[in-house]
Amino acid sequence: MSSSSTIQSVYTDGACTGNPGPGGWGVVVYYTDNSVREFGGNEKQTTNNRMEMQAAIAALSFLTENQPKEPITLYTDSEYLIKGVTQWVKNWKKKGWKTAQGKPVLNQDLWENLDQLNSKLVLWQHVRGHAGNVGNERCDAIARAFANNKTISLQSGKQNLPKEPHKKIGVPLTELIEEKGDNAITDQTIQPLPLVAKMTNMDLPASLNTHAEELPREIKVGQLRHLIDTLRIAEEIATKGYLITSSELADLMDVHASAVTSRGDEWRWRNWIVSRVRREGNQILWELERGDEVTTTGYNSDPATE
Repeated sequence: MSSSSTIQSVYTDGACTGNPGPGGWGVVVYYTDNSVREFGGNEKQTTNNRMEMQAAIAALSFLTENQPKEPITLYTDSEYLIKGVTQWVKNWKKKGWKTAQGKPVLNQDLWENLDQLNSKLVLWQHVRGHAGNVGNERCDAIARAFANNKTISLQSGKQNLPKEPHKKIGVPLTELIEEKGDNAITDQTIQPLPLVAKMTNMDLPASLNTHAEELPREIKVGQLRHLIDTLRIAEEIATKGYLITSSELADLMDVHASAVTSRGDEWRWRNWIVSRVRREGNQILWELERGDEVTTTGYNSDPATE
């Protein structure tokens, strides 16, 4: 980047295949002179939350090295990350890294790192995932490429980008990825490539759903692949009896958290019956049960389609 360019905003995202399983993370840094810097990494066995946190750690480390003098907005689609670093961590430290129930805090190593790197100049901002946001979609593409052991050419330098990368893009764009070796981190200078938007049909605006058949085949295949990953994770959660929070469930369904909590105590989502189990502290825990043989009478419809 030129010496006169300053950081405008930063995007982070994490991804995991299996959760737990192989994971990846991505960071995109936008500059005021329309330059961009991207980097990412992976781990062989991890979770989605840890990858979200690792992406933020990399972004904060980068900001620390560059010593910004003005506030920088850091965008992430993980409410878990934002609430943890801006709210929960204060009480965890007071209680010796114990939860309200006296249990050890999960991912304490990463929370401690985040807490040390965090600064008053970092403005944490939630952005809805898979909703056409340029920066978020690009981070998602980088994280998923690393999680799936693929190489994605990372951008560095001036790009033909929107003046406001936090705005939504109008249509999905293609992704160029190829086989990757075992490099944990890639940071290379390349020619500009198209930005990426990975969405399923249920995530696309109605105007795009109407013309979904007109999309290129590679886009439609990518949408299906993303949907299958989501359904596979949901099936594993149901099969192993995992309980997940409202924000985690919202991330899985790709809806706002309020769309989960407003549906009541029991409702249907795709192949599963979603039931409220209990509250732990400030979190509501939910259970997924395979509902293929269960009548849907009385259950609310899939909020992702409304």
